[in-house]
Amino acid sequence: MRDNKILNEYGCYLFSEEVMRDRLPNSTYREFEECIRKGEPLSKEVATVIANAMKVWAIEKGATHFTHWFTPMTGLSAEKHDSFLELRDNKISLEFSGKTLRKGESDASSFPSGGLRATFEARGYTAWDCTSEAFVKDGSLYIPTIFCSYNGEALDKKTPLLKSCDALSKAVGHLLPLLGEQDVKSAKAYVGAEQEYFLVADEYYQKRMDLKLCGRTLFGASAPKGQEMDDHYFGSLKRKVAAFMKELDQELWKYGIPSKTKHNEAAPAQHEVACIYREVNITTDNNHLMMQLMQDIAKKHGLRCLLHEKPFAGVNGSGKHNNWSVITDTGLNLFKYDPNHHLPFLATMACLIKGIDEYADLLRLTVACAGNDHRLGANEAPPAIISMYLGADVNRAFQSVLNNSEVEEVHKQRFYTGLHVVPDFSKDDTDRNRTSPFALTGNKFEFRAVGSSQSIAGANTMLNAILAYEMNQMAKEIESGKEVLEVIKSYYENHKRIIFEGDGYSKEWQEEAKRRGLANRATTVEALQHFTDEKHIEMLSSLGVYSKEEIVSRQTILLENYAKTIHVEALTSLKMAKNELYPVALQYLKQLAKTANALGKVDVENDFIIDDTKELASLTKRMKQAILRLEMALEHFHTTKGNEEHKALIARDELVVAMDALRRITDTIETKVDANIWPIPSYMDLLFGI
Repeated sequence: MRDNKILNEYGCYLFSEEVMRDRLPNSTYREFEECIRKGEPLSKEVATVIANAMKVWAIEKGATHFTHWFTPMTGLSAEKHDSFLELRDNKISLEFSGKTLRKGESDASSFPSGGLRATFEARGYTAWDCTSEAFVKDGSLYIPTIFCSYNGEALDKKTPLLKSCDALSKAVGHLLPLLGEQDVKSAKAYVGAEQEYFLVADEYYQKRMDLKLCGRTLFGASAPKGQEMDDHYFGSLKRKVAAFMKELDQELWKYGIPSKTKHNEAAPAQHEVACIYREVNITTDNNHLMMQLMQDIAKKHGLRCLLHEKPFAGVNGSGKHNNWSVITDTGLNLFKYDPNHHLPFLATMACLIKGIDEYADLLRLTVACAGNDHRLGANEAPPAIISMYLGADVNRAFQSVLNNSEVEEVHKQRFYTGLHVVPDFSKDDTDRNRTSPFALTGNKFEFRAVGSSQSIAGANTMLNAILAYEMNQMAKEIESGKEVLEVIKSYYENHKRIIFEGDGYSKEWQEEAKRRGLANRATTVEALQHFTDEKHIEMLSSLGVYSKEEIVSRQTILLENYAKTIHVEALTSLKMAKNELYPVALQYLKQLAKTANALGKVDVENDFIIDDTKELASLTKRMKQAILRLEMALEHFHTTKGNEEHKALIARDELVVAMDALRRITDTIETKVDANIWPIPSYMDLLFGI
């Protein structure tokens, strides 16, 4: 009975295919399915029937409003709610037309456009993405949409993603028949996203200006205990955390988001939720909704959910592991190695090896943001150097091709436990490389560099585009008369420098990567500077994923976002230091001086108090100097005239440096001051206070 209840609740907030079949005339549903299959627009008549059925269903679910839900370049989802209410001839009715379902209008000038449009040109359009299911939430019908300018340029993250899916499907349908897969006509990208996050007590969150405004702590001395004992990872769940996770699961299931795994992560107060694979655009929508639900549900439990990539210094940050695979319309997983059917796999891998090598900068810049600068290259995240890991079996297969020998059949190895009561079992084909940014893990590639707060749309747009482009190139070479294996060999031999099987964290790898000519774009600004490289514009525009103007606009927007993020952090750091922390340091310094003076008057040994006073006085003086340096850096930032790249460079080279210097001194002062008067909750409170 319990199983039936869970299954009945799954997707109950979704206007799913099952609901559509039940509520639409058969002819309408068949026409809808045909439009989806062929990638054609819905007719006005079909949209009208669907809109009416959707309205009736949503009202039954308690909806009074509807919203076109989209993902502008802010990185967050956006929504404007309109009611179904209409007033005609003084009579009230509830209306929702096919035209309203298919198209909406928003003030596009209020969203980042990167120069694509003038501020006074306000009109922008949202259009229903009918491949992603509508849902009811908090009394509104949510309709997933794309968002474009009046002239058709993409102003969102979903439009390029959908275009990349089309490009990849066409490329697979072009290449695979040349490899003997005559029945393959198309393919879809599938993604499963693992979401890491922190939970902190709301009472402590409310006392931290930096958490409220920036999502991360700008100050904070390390707690006596961190993650060095490895005791939090997969540890037992605290009651309040478990209650949050339970409600989150219940809500995710109702929205048809297939939450599969939940557990404690490596750092104290850090956790993870992972979902089953779905089509990439649906997973992207699911992840946006999930992040929203996580934050809403946390508040109900007296908690706050932190999605910043590095909310706490000294412990692991949070990522979003993007597990990506491509499956044909015949059910063939192109990332699944099968020694008895190896040609499609090896061709796909060769295209990826070539593509990741040639367009590593594109992949790197999709995960470039201020938060990820703190995380990439640390022990919880892959390095900023893009490389790929294939594993022993795949490397052996390529060597067989290079040596013109048969691809050896791999026999499953057994794992022997050495215990009589535990049965033996088969081992996976290869071990995992947890330090690789882009690793083959069975039948998928895991791109581990995506930041916790980021949309997965950008990374998957580039992955789809890179593979599609190289598949098109391979198809051209084969059609020109080259042998398939000859092309595979060429791609592998010319681009195998991107393959690395070792420790991505080691200094030796950084040196080796440099010798190989692989780029190390350590910061967001360095990565974004290469977005407009000519080869990137040529590749992406040839596929129809981005126009040159859209690429330039996105570079502008992302650089501007970086500079603004650092600017807000710098202003917050300055305000906290001047108005909260520096006054307390002076207050405690005064107490020490009074104590030293009082002991001296009664002829009691006071040298140790005098030493403490001098030390704190020196630190407080340095703190004041650091505050002044940050003020000067901010003044330079405010008064400098220049483009977004110039402002971003000042933010990186001056604001970040000044903030870091102020933090180091202030965190040291925290360890010298009475904890009872320190004005903000400590790391011990935040990380262990639930």
